[in-house]
Amino acid sequence: MKAAIVGGSGYVGGELLRLLLRHPEVEVQQVTSDSMAGKSVGRAHPNLRKATDLEFVPHSALRPADVTFLATPHGESMARVPSLLETGGIVIDLSADFRLHDAAAYPQYYHREHPRPDLLSRAVYGLPELHRDELRTASLIAVPGCIATASILALRPLSTSRLLDPRPVVVDAKTGSSASGQEPGPAGTHAERSGVMRAYAAAGHRHTAEIEQEVGVPVALSCHAVEAVRGVLATGHAFVMRTVDDKELWRTYRAAYGGEPFVRIVHESDGIHREPEPKILAGSNYCEVGFANDPHAGRVVALAALDNLMKGAAGNAVQCLNVRAGYPETAGLEFLGLHPI
Repeated sequence: MKAAIVGGSGYVGGELLRLLLRHPEVEVQQVTSDSMAGKSVGRAHPNLRKATDLEFVPHSALRPADVTFLATPHGESMARVPSLLETGGIVIDLSADFRLHDAAAYPQYYHREHPRPDLLSRAVYGLPELHRDELRTASLIAVPGCIATASILALRPLSTSRLLDPRPVVVDAKTGSSASGQEPGPAGTHAERSGVMRAYAAAGHRHTAEIEQEVGVPVALSCHAVEAVRGVLATGHAFVMRTVDDKELWRTYRAAYGGEPFVRIVHESDGIHREPEPKILAGSNYCEVGFANDPHAGRVVALAALDNLMKGAAGNAVQCLNVRAGYPETAGLEFLGLHPI
């Protein structure tokens, strides 16, 4: 399968390249970047030196491909996707431009009207654990946000089991600096980021809409920046309608994820890593989910950890491609992570 990556000079584009260059069924034919056109991809991604002879080409030189990955800023894919779909190839968009089914949500969360609301119903939300069957025939795949992915995978088993009461689920999410991209602004400089535990979106974070869409319950989301490069840890405070115990929670999560290749249920009674931990997932496509029962407060604490650039972006995009193309779902995604790191 011939692949192209649009916007390949950023962190997500680099991870897509790293994965696809070793994918047994994919050949990357083009990587676009206006700012780095004519330069080796290794200039932007030094870990890929001598791994490929590819050079960046300008966006205007993009040719049709069997699959085109869009790793562009929010708002840019809206204009690019219609013409790409006309070529007949698969389009996998890693921005937020086609994640939401409701066009009216875009002005609220992204401060712009959606120019092609007709395509929103055509886009499949790219989370295989929820939408594997729809992905098999999708022409437009919208890869979820990193915080949304962790939150949804943590909470979805509880919502589908009808355990949650009508109150909003409170989600506290912490994320590393790479989630801000290569141009995060003054807040991302070393002097401001080092040692930080900063609430950067105490309310109104744009991933709220994705979580509510996929989990089906009201969500109160707060997001914090912490001193890490990679990683998301989502902690959901889910109030339940009746008393539950650990055995029921184990059954609930196993029913949801027991057969999933990239979800690991982690809830141990002892040891260092008793609950999900982003650090040990760096570079891997795994999401770890866990839970803690709190009958005193009538809640279940639902946890999920992942690498924001992998299961939260590029790795999940490749997993979606594997499902769509009929490849083994783990193709190109076998890296297990490192410990210690």
